[in-house]
Amino acid sequence: MWIIIKALGYFVQFLELMILIRCVISFIPNLQYSKISDFVYSVTEPILYPIREMLYKYANTGPIDLSPIIAYFLIGFVYKMVIRIIFMVF
Repeated sequence: MWIIIKALGYFVQFLELMILIRCVISFIPNLQYSKISDFVYSVTEPILYPIREMLYKYANTGPIDLSPIIAYFLIGFVYKMVIRIIFMVF
């Protein structure tokens, strides 16, 4: 059980780090077209795209992309819920 929880924790940290790196890459024009940014975008886009679409549809945030902030909260919330479910089952 602890191995699963630890692995999920590392996975969540990895996702959060990738989202942070993507935010930093967006401010550095030379890095936007590198292999590193391709990898980061391929990891984070499946998470950020649906959030961005919902924000575009239901909230007029203008040119500010709030999807990374919302993704951080959602990832943390889902992680805590999964941990609670694991503790309830075991």
